[in-house]
Amino acid sequence: MGFRVTVFGSSRLTEAESGYEEARRLGRLLAQAGYAVCSGGYSGAMAAVSRGAAEAGGAAIGITVDPWANRLRVNPWLTEEIGTPDLFDRLRRLMEADAYVALPGGPGTLGEVALAWNLFQTESISPRPLVLVGRQWRTLVRCMEAGLRIEPRDLAFLQFTETVDGVLPLLPARPDARSKKAASP
Repeated sequence: MGFRVTVFGSSRLTEAESGYEEARRLGRLLAQAGYAVCSGGYSGAMAAVSRGAAEAGGAAIGITVDPWANRLRVNPWLTEEIGTPDLFDRLRRLMEADAYVALPGGPGTLGEVALAWNLFQTESISPRPLVLVGRQWRTLVRCMEAGLRIEPRDLAFLQFTETVDGVLPLLPARPDARSKKAASP
């Protein structure tokens, strides 16, 4: 499947909001760079990033929750849906990525970011890029630093960028991309 980037973001984002086009652009940029794009598979930012990836001819993987099928619809842009029995398995599967990108969102997005961050901190998984897109993430982390015990080594796991255009330079080069560069004169 190649390198997989899991994207977190609001399920409530609408097509009328500028954030939708930004998420769609992110999906397109990731797919064009050869990454498989993974999300929670439902609406909002998840649909937008999946749409961008699919429109660029890339993989758009959705990790969904089987019991939610009677109340939530998967987005039509997925090229692959992976159903899970519950939210906890869904979160585990979302963490099976080579990098994470968080767009603006709500409590669910915050929970996903916190889970990835804590998995690094506890050495439960090896560190990999955790890119937070938008200035609200810096504000949130500053608030957390003021009220929680967060060490400088914890902050080192986070990377920030203001826009989706800053994401790709923060991601690892794909192994096949490195070998192509090495082969070129």
